[in-house]
Amino acid sequence: MQLVRPENALPGHRDYTYSVPATHAVLGTPMMGPWPEGARLLTVGMGCFWGAERIFWQIPGVIATAAGYQGGYTPYATYEEVCTGRTGHAEVVQIVYDPAKVDLETLLRAFWENHDPTQGYRQGNDRGSQYRSAIYWHEPEDEELVRASRDAYNEVVRAHGYPDITTELRPATEAGPFYYAEELHQQYLHKNPWGYCNHGFNGMSCPVGILAQDEVPSQTSIAPPQAAPPQA
Repeated sequence: MQLVRPENALPGHRDYTYSVPATHAVLGTPMMGPWPEGARLLTVGMGCFWGAERIFWQIPGVIATAAGYQGGYTPYATYEEVCTGRTGHAEVVQIVYDPAKVDLETLLRAFWENHDPTQGYRQGNDRGSQYRSAIYWHEPEDEELVRASRDAYNEVVRAHGYPDITTELRPATEAGPFYYAEELHQQYLHKNPWGYCNHGFNGMSCPVGILAQDEVPSQTSIAPPQAAPPQA
């Protein structure tokens, strides 16, 4: 339940020791690029990446999603290594999207509304620093909206009696490389429809028009979570 120090992190590997599928199992798009001209990226952590990835591949305008590891120290960590909590990584989802078809604000609403961002190093039954809530932005101009969305949603969660948001906010360049997870984790809930998922609408709508201070509520929800064992 504490973030490992760099000197105590697992050493990792020199390169990939597992394969990543070339094509997204749901969207039919490349998993590792090249992306269409003008495509943008956002990386988020919401606990177990199985359910988190499904949230975003359902949103029109999303080109591709991928489960992976980021924010830590261990290069090319395996799932088993990340689950020890000794890599420093969070389980994350990389989202590639077309800004002409879906805006960043829509993705941020989906992020905030479909998990509990106040739980620190856990998400539901999943405990450990690898399950922390996180947003890693890829464009400098995205920082303002990311932080504004956190501040606006913090008022919402406080009004519902929750503590302050603990979501880690960092530029992706600072969070370090994104390492793709093993093939079995990619689009996991498409391949295993009754698999573990602890994600779904949390009952607290994120304000829209965040930078414009528009307070009209909106709900970006997905299919309800399935019954879950204690560990992702």
